[in-house]
Amino acid sequence: QLVESGGGSVQPGGSLRLSCEISRLNLDYFAVGWFRRAPGKEREGVSCISPRSGMKYYSDSVKGRFTISRDNAKRTVYLEMNSVNPGDTAVYYCAADYTDADDCDLEREFDYWGQGTQVTVSS
Repeated sequence: QLVESGGGSVQPGGSLRLSCEISRLNLDYFAVGWFRRAPGKEREGVSCISPRSGMKYYSDSVKGRFTISRDNAKRTVYLEMNSVNPGDTAVYYCAADYTDADDCDLEREFDYWGQGTQVTVSS
């Protein structure tokens, strides 16, 4: 139901855009988040966006560099990654969280997950 794409290799300082295509969910009631897991590290919540108003949240590690957006008509959520550095190397996952409230919270248990896409930042 969630399929990520857009991962790959990029040089430090470069940009990459990840996409998360979502099917079979009523997007008016699902917050969508991006998470990442680097080798040997715990999973980290990166960013999320609320279902209707598009309220956004970013972790301190990506604030000012990454931008999350959603296009409900295309059923797709994007993560624009700018000024990347080797610390951004990870498998990136998108996930959907059912919520009646128009909010997002990376600390909640998300209901549906994609398979992940690898992002490697290296010179």
